[in-house]
Amino acid sequence: MHRRLLRCRAMPLLQLPPPPQRALAVSGSRMNHRLLRCRVMPLQPPPPPLGVSGGRLFASLSSPPPLQSRREVHVWYLCPDEVNDQSQLNMYEELLSPVERKYAASMKVPELRKDAMLSRALLRTTLSRYTDCKIDPRSFEFKKNEFGKPEILWPPDNSIVERPLHFNISHTTSLIACGIAMHAHIGIDIEEKKRNTTKNILSLARRYFTPSEVDYLIAISDSDVQRKEFLKLWTLKEAYVKALGLGFSGAPFNTFSIMLETSKGIRISKVSKVCDDSISGSDHLSDNWQFTLAELNSSHYMSVCVEDDSRKQGLENTPVPVGLKVWKTIPFVEDTLVSGTDALKLIS
Repeated sequence: MHRRLLRCRAMPLLQLPPPPQRALAVSGSRMNHRLLRCRVMPLQPPPPPLGVSGGRLFASLSSPPPLQSRREVHVWYLCPDEVNDQSQLNMYEELLSPVERKYAASMKVPELRKDAMLSRALLRTTLSRYTDCKIDPRSFEFKKNEFGKPEILWPPDNSIVERPLHFNISHTTSLIACGIAMHAHIGIDIEEKKRNTTKNILSLARRYFTPSEVDYLIAISDSDVQRKEFLKLWTLKEAYVKALGLGFSGAPFNTFSIMLETSKGIRISKVSKVCDDSISGSDHLSDNWQFTLAELNSSHYMSVCVEDDSRKQGLENTPVPVGLKVWKTIPFVEDTLVSGTDALKLIS
């Protein structure tokens, strides 16, 4: 006959005297047993993931030192390959908005879905740190400027003072980084040092870079050094365009030059023959920016670009480097300050 699957368990009656003993005959002998209660029990759903409910978990995010000036930049990064616990990934996913979850789910490749989710979780938890965790990471909303750069949409609540936080995200398949600045626009870009291009380096440079940058690369005879210098220039240009918030179409790479080796650090100049009023956004290009170039984890180049009003006001005589602090993080689990260690090596 057909039988339904029964799940049985011993269920002592709480707050009552012990159940009466019953005698059973088993192969001519007698034995005692506990009263068993049996019922049809549907399989229980798995327990909910580790809570993103309540403030205790959010309070576990360490508060960074305050950003004291416009020249200071904090960077938080994580390595996706080091985040594999499924309950932890579920917890991060709960931080995302429905739109962010839908976008991540649209990725057909599992690694890309994971990276998309982790990048948003990193951004939300990082921003929460700079509100002393008073704002739940799930509560942040964002808007985009006309060129698509995201900005924080602060809630119209008098109890929450709008904070002049600026952020930018960059990621590769092996590293995701979030840069934070106060009162200053910021752009950040990271590239793998071993990244290979499908096309010849000089062909790419002639397509995207200015003539002076192409000449700089042509003068380098060692192909590996040439490739690394190309990546440095690319990350610096990318960081600058992202800081401007204009997008690639608003500030094409061939409309400005990056000069790596100058007495005043990394400098930028507008290409007058290319940058005229016929090019959208070219009038926004300026040299009122500071750059930092570094090696991260010995495996990536990282460029940070931050707005510098002192140059605009003519107050800059001796360049002051950007105050950069970098943390490696697994949100809610571990934070490690890597500034001053071998994990972060400043190039310029």
